Order: sequence, then structure tokens, then C-alpha cells
Amino acid sequence: MKFLLITIDGPAGAGKTTVSRALAQHLSYTYVDTGALYRGIALAARDAGIDPDEEKALETLFKTMTLTCTKTPTGPRLLLNGLDVSERIRTPEIAMAASRISARPSVRKYLLTLQRQLGRNKGVVFEGRDMGTIVFPDADVKFFLVADLKTRAARRFMELKHKSAAQSLERVQIEMKIRDENDSSRSIAPLKPAEDAIVIDSTALNAQEVVEVMISHIQKVVEPRVG
Repeated sequence: MKFLLITIDGPAGAGKTTVSRALAQHLSYTYVDTGALYRGIALAARDAGIDPDEEKALETLFKTMTLTCTKTPTGPRLLLNGLDVSERIRTPEIAMAASRISARPSVRKYLLTLQRQLGRNKGVVFEGRDMGTIVFPDADVKFFLVADLKTRAARRFMELKHKSAAQSLERVQIEMKIRDENDSSRSIAPLKPAEDAIVIDSTALNAQEVVEVMISHIQKVVEPRVG
């Protein structure tokens, strides 16, 4: 089977991470969580005392920091300056900061090169928000995963609850709505499906069902055409 470059975009809580990992595992592909890269930058900026809107300070930060993804038996890990920050980036505070910082041109430029390097040999599933529109407009298969706000908020609430992050369901839904608005209204790479993306509503589907839908579409691409 030929190797493909697959993108999965969508808003927070739509199930992208679970589905992307499961699909990559099914295909024996590499999985890349691009949202983690933005969170890593947000964490680095916070630790350095830099406001997400300080463009010049961010450009200076990029000259001294290193951000790398590594695969381990337990899954992908994110290293910031050689230190594993995979757990530190999974907080509501860093999520909101990442949404703000993702609109900065310097951040987009910094990560665009890194992401395209990771995808140059294909055989990769990229999870993010603008993978199919900006980073990989020529991706072989593009998916855009959606779900209604209440469902997404409930999923994220349970995820945070399991990680002992003290936040009410109501607060999770409010912050998710704000993030949706920020991501979809920004002038640089707004959150939206690519024109040729396959939109899948996961509101009433579990992760395995979503993966099965995706595989059915992927098979149409890899199967030899007759005639």
C-alpha cells in the first residue's frame, strides 16, 4: 500500500486526538499532534514571562528554544529544550494561551517548517486545526471532525477530571466556546474545513466508529482504479 499524508482538523473536544492515534496505529503510520506543538510554545512563552501577543519577544525566544517530538512505547512525547513537557502542556491555562499564540505570524512560520519536515516522507497522520488548509493543502486525504458544543465540552470535562484538573463542566463549555470563536475568527489560518475535506460529525459516534468511516474513505484512495 502506498504511503499517504492524512490530516485531521477540527475544534477542541471533537475527538481528534483519540481518533488520530487510533487511525495511525491501524495504518502503522506516525501520529503527529500539532496542537501539542502550539501548547509547547505557549508553555515556553509563559515560563519566559512573554505575553502571547509580543511578536518580537517570541521571535527572540525561537532562536534559543528547541521543540521536538519523540515516539516512546507509551506514545508520542513532546520535548522542550530537551525536557519532557507532555503533561505540563495539558492544562486549561496552556490550552487558552495556545489558542492566542497560534495567531502570531512568527509562531506560524516557526512551526510550518517543522511540520512540513515531519510530513515529507508521508506515512503520517497529522492532527490539528489548519493541517488541510495551510500546512498541507496537497494532503492525500483530509478529514474535518466536528461535534456539537455540549458533547465536546462533556468529553473534555471527563478528560480533565481524570487528570485531576479542577474545573466545572460549565466552565469547560464557556472556555471551549471562547476558544472556538478565537480559532474561527482569527485572520491568520482560521479554523475551517478545507474545500476538499471530508467532514465527519462525531456527536453520536464513538472513536472506533469514526475510524471505520475514515478507513472506508482512505480505501477509496489506495485501491487501484479500474478502467
